Amino acid sequence: MKRKNSIRKKLLKTAAVLGIGAIMLARPVFVQADQVSGNSAPKSSGQYINDDMRAAADEDMLHYKETLIRRENPEQYIIDELEHILYSGIYYIAESKTMTESEMWSYVGQIKAKMDAAVERTGEVTTTTEFLSLADNWETPRVSYNQTVDIVLPLINLGEEWLTDILVEPVVSNDVHNWPFKPDSTGYTRNFSEIPGCATHLYDEAFFNRRELTYTFTAREDVLTGYYPLTFQVWYSRDGIRCKEPAEVTVYVYCQGKPGSGRIGMDEESNVSKPRIIVTGFETDPAQVFAGETFMLHLHVKNTSLDTPVNNVLFELQSVESGVQGANGTTTNSYAAFLPTSGSNSIYISRMEAGSEAQLDIEMQSKADLSQRPYVVTVKMKYDTDLTADLTGEANVSIPVSQVAKLDHSTPEVMPGSIMVGEQSNVMFQIYNIGKTTLYNVQVKYEADSVEGGDAFIGNLDPGATGNVDSMITGMAPTMDDGTVKAVITYEDASGKQSRAEVDLNLIVSAMQMDEGLLEFPDEDGARRDKPGLSTPMIALITVTSAAAAAVVAVLVVKLIKKRKAVKTLEEDLLDLDKEDGT
Repeated sequence: MKRKNSIRKKLLKTAAVLGIGAIMLARPVFVQADQVSGNSAPKSSGQYINDDMRAAADEDMLHYKETLIRRENPEQYIIDELEHILYSGIYYIAESKTMTESEMWSYVGQIKAKMDAAVERTGEVTTTTEFLSLADNWETPRVSYNQTVDIVLPLINLGEEWLTDILVEPVVSNDVHNWPFKPDSTGYTRNFSEIPGCATHLYDEAFFNRRELTYTFTAREDVLTGYYPLTFQVWYSRDGIRCKEPAEVTVYVYCQGKPGSGRIGMDEESNVSKPRIIVTGFETDPAQVFAGETFMLHLHVKNTSLDTPVNNVLFELQSVESGVQGANGTTTNSYAAFLPTSGSNSIYISRMEAGSEAQLDIEMQSKADLSQRPYVVTVKMKYDTDLTADLTGEANVSIPVSQVAKLDHSTPEVMPGSIMVGEQSNVMFQIYNIGKTTLYNVQVKYEADSVEGGDAFIGNLDPGATGNVDSMITGMAPTMDDGTVKAVITYEDASGKQSRAEVDLNLIVSAMQMDEGLLEFPDEDGARRDKPGLSTPMIALITVTSAAAAAVVAVLVVKLIKKRKAVKTLEEDLLDLDKEDGT
């Protein structure tokens, strides 16, 4: 009897350790003896069981379980089920205060029948996330290399049946591409008893019944930067049946690797993040670069990598080559459009941190004979990282070059050089474009108090072209100074900036004069009187008409001379064309 009591106490202690009592109170697995018998008759009026009787029943059920295991050799999940049935029966008998001996042994028979049914059970749970999932309160944690992080799994059961005997373990790997944490000698397996079912099929109920597991990991020193998926396997039983395959839930953790470690998801050949250096912009001082002048070039560069610094950065600036193009299309006398004034076109920076920017300054001289257009400067880059050497890059910037607009002119011809008020004089001269850029909207106007008119529009003048000015200006008032008249030449460059040049010419404008002696004649007695037949107004009219006629004649002579020149030029051009056709 002492041996039976000893066995009973040991079994009860084991049941208490495994939490069988809590399970029975929360969700009874077995019904009471009177319910098992299928009737509601009152309990036997015989003597209630004592501890010796309970110990005998416990020993009998234990022996029966061990016999089943030796005889059937069931799988482990069946053995676990047999243990659960045994300790449930022990707990129920231990807590019964009004059970008779006959009722106890009837209940022991029911427990044995449960064990038989468990051994004969061949069904198995099909794992599906319909029953097991993660709550939506999950937030992706972040961790840097060599730092610790807590991973919390909020498991919920979306099925109606309770899930019991839960065992959770992560899928661990030694490959840093698959598992970012250091090995833990204490192991990763976690277990708990149950997750209640969701009878209402509402998420709020499943969320309220959730079970949370917390894992603490330490990131590896060589962890890669990026999001790692962490897969956890969950084993469980449902309605007393163990799952054949575990359910899998996946969470993510963002890891920040050390500089140069690379990023998660890159292939084997490029498992190290390769930074890129780019030119983000530039400016020149002065802002407008003219051919033949010195300017300061300011380049802005950036290391676009978010996690990898670069070392020993060498920038080499190479400008496009220009030269004289020969008849066969080849370029001769080739030279660079820009040359550094210091003699070196290289700039060195010892280190650029990830995401940092830098400014490169170099003074350059543009060639004097450059055409007005943009010229490309190539920026070649060579640099190292902590893990990789001799990385290269290249970028281009385009620097517009302007030419100073230059013009010259011939000596003006003024015919006649002296006129009276109301008369006209012809002004002729040539405008030469002696620069390397086109002159736009060339026009001429005259400025003086004594004349007006004569405006001339020449238009655009290409480099080396000549524009002819042929103006007729009219005398408006007598000249009160030395007779200087300014011919103002205005023009624009390619950017629309307007400039002006002045040409001085000399033209005297005189007032009309009449000799009064021509209007009076003496008579025989010496008295002076008007010449008979010609009144004073008539004489004045004759004088003005004569002056106008003289002016008209002068103009006609000038135009005739010009026409003769034009005819001669046309004849020469036709003669040249005939010669070319003959050849």
